[in-house]
Amino acid sequence: MHAETIQLTTADGPMALYQTTPDGEARGAVVVIQEAFGVNDHIEDVTRRFAAEGYLGVAPHLFHRTGDPRFGYDDYPKVLEHMAALGDPQILTDVGAAVAHLDDLGFEASRIGVVGFCMGGRATFLVATHLDIGAAVSFYPGAIVTPRSATMPALIDRIEQLTAPWLGLFGDEDKSIPVEDVERLRSEMTERSPVPWEIVRYPGAEHGFHCDARASYSPAAAADGWQRTLAWLGSYLH
Repeated sequence: MHAETIQLTTADGPMALYQTTPDGEARGAVVVIQEAFGVNDHIEDVTRRFAAEGYLGVAPHLFHRTGDPRFGYDDYPKVLEHMAALGDPQILTDVGAAVAHLDDLGFEASRIGVVGFCMGGRATFLVATHLDIGAAVSFYPGAIVTPRSATMPALIDRIEQLTAPWLGLFGDEDKSIPVEDVERLRSEMTERSPVPWEIVRYPGAEHGFHCDARASYSPAAAADGWQRTLAWLGSYLH
């Protein structure tokens, strides 16, 4: 495996991209979308995990417009100004640049998956309604049903625009995403989704359950979510 940080050109200036290349020929590619804390050690580790599974992994630095910071998990107040500067058009610009980079490397859309966490989980759902990709997985994505801010509106009205199979993974004890929202999303997806989808709830799991650097880490939920993610990508990326 080889890991490096390269620079991509976007409409809003240069953007760093963490890239991991597997040993041997890649079976596909995965765009990893960061949490609200930047492309930190955890996001880089997840990107390397995909490379270990045979995927070329990339993690775009979405905060490049505001200095490209990395935050600790207790620094949430400092995160807000950077999130406020990152609206949906900027997310689509950045992830679009990452997807275009993968296309340049020879990965057609059907072989590109997008996996996001927290803020990145919502971004993944957004991307799956706009960009041509092969599969999408969202870990604890907020603001799909209930809006959070002017730059983070609800996305539930875009279900019919989904173009990629979508998997959503939620913790029942996530204080930022009520179970009622998850079940409303399930109901709306059942009625309106044009693509294959699945929603999984983990009893006892909190927000951030996949991140082993957070107090809310749940080994059982993280392991199951990871295996489901790999199975989802394996089923739909061709």
